[in-house]
Amino acid sequence: MVHLGLGAFHRSHQAWYTQHAPDAAEWGIAAFTGRRPDAAEVLSAQDCLYTLVERSAGGDSFEVIGSIVEAVDGADLTRLCELVAAKETAIVTLTITEAAYGLAADGTFDAGAPGVAEDLRALSAAASGGPGVERPAPGTPLGRLVLALAGRRDSGAGPIAVVSCDNLSANGEVARRAVLGLASGWGSGLTQWIEGNVSFVSTSVDRITPRTTEEDIAEVAEQCGYSDGSPVVAEPFRNWVLSGDFPAGRPRWEDAGAVVVDDIEPYENRKLWLLNGSHSILAYAGQLRGHATVADALADPACRQAVEDFWDEAAHHLQAAGLDIPAYRQALLERFGNARIAHRLAQIAADATTKLRMRAVPVLTAERASGRTGSGAALMLAAWIDYVAVNGDFQDPLASEIRAANELEGTERVQALLRLVSAEIAEDSSVVSLVSGLCGTFTAKSAAPTPL
Repeated sequence: MVHLGLGAFHRSHQAWYTQHAPDAAEWGIAAFTGRRPDAAEVLSAQDCLYTLVERSAGGDSFEVIGSIVEAVDGADLTRLCELVAAKETAIVTLTITEAAYGLAADGTFDAGAPGVAEDLRALSAAASGGPGVERPAPGTPLGRLVLALAGRRDSGAGPIAVVSCDNLSANGEVARRAVLGLASGWGSGLTQWIEGNVSFVSTSVDRITPRTTEEDIAEVAEQCGYSDGSPVVAEPFRNWVLSGDFPAGRPRWEDAGAVVVDDIEPYENRKLWLLNGSHSILAYAGQLRGHATVADALADPACRQAVEDFWDEAAHHLQAAGLDIPAYRQALLERFGNARIAHRLAQIAADATTKLRMRAVPVLTAERASGRTGSGAALMLAAWIDYVAVNGDFQDPLASEIRAANELEGTERVQALLRLVSAEIAEDSSVVSLVSGLCGTFTAKSAAPTPL
């Protein structure tokens, strides 16, 4: 397997499932970093072995994970193309963040998204250039994948599966649209080959995995008696639901606890709305009220009520058999309340325009179509609008547009910011009025226990 997006979540989730599959000895993961080579350098120095620390309220357990067999700088396109073109490679998995798929506000592929236009030019040049011609290299993860898939086509290695493990509804279909959109820069021949030879698998992934700290590194050294420069900390809970074809085979992940289904949408929505949606509420409302972690924010009655109200709305639209929403909500409260998992709100707050259109907007529009206000979902949007007003240090693919909108005032500002999330809701004056009225909910002077 080849993985794009070597980070803590991949190592706590897909790598764990692969290690625990009964046929693990037949599989190995070559994992490529995203923006920087650091993670690959640290892992390579310790033979790609690392410690997974499962952190529960009652204590920590430690396990050495060895399913990653090669860690590579994401900029090493030669090695990426070599591996994807190899007949032995059956799967490419992705954890590249929601923003990396180049989605427009309506969910379609956006050829003008940051980095995408440059990659389209680079792929076109790579397709048309002759031997020995200096050609620009694609810089986005999906641009690099398209370049590698062109090499697999040329090698005759046969079909392959691409598996998105990012928090996107219908993430396999999103990945398919993005890959085909970028492949258009190469030419129609490649897009046709991808349509006939690459399957795109949808997944729902779940395991809270905070950033590793120096204290975590020190604990592993003390408790395990060895030095690990790159351990991973995660909660004991884990979940992986997959739907799609693997034409060249896959590990027996279901024997390690993964679930394989025909219809993944109900599971995706349950996770995106209930877990990820409440994370977004806590990220913005919690920081506005002076909190730093999920556990701290959840202990605040105002934040807890906002989460419960949003969950009530989302539950109206999660009616499929087997979802057991009450039990899922109770489990989330227990997971979020695990104060030993220091899940930082600032980490969750990144890339809001991409996340909110999948977490808040579907619930808001479904509630209003059912004759209700959708105020719980609208409050999530209002908290974000207040957050970007007072915190200039945020990460978002539309950061410059957010800053420009912040120069406006009143309802005009709210509408401009909502437009970056969803043009549809921004054009609904009643939604703009609703969100405007909820702004300030978490920023009243008497509300914040400590300064932001």
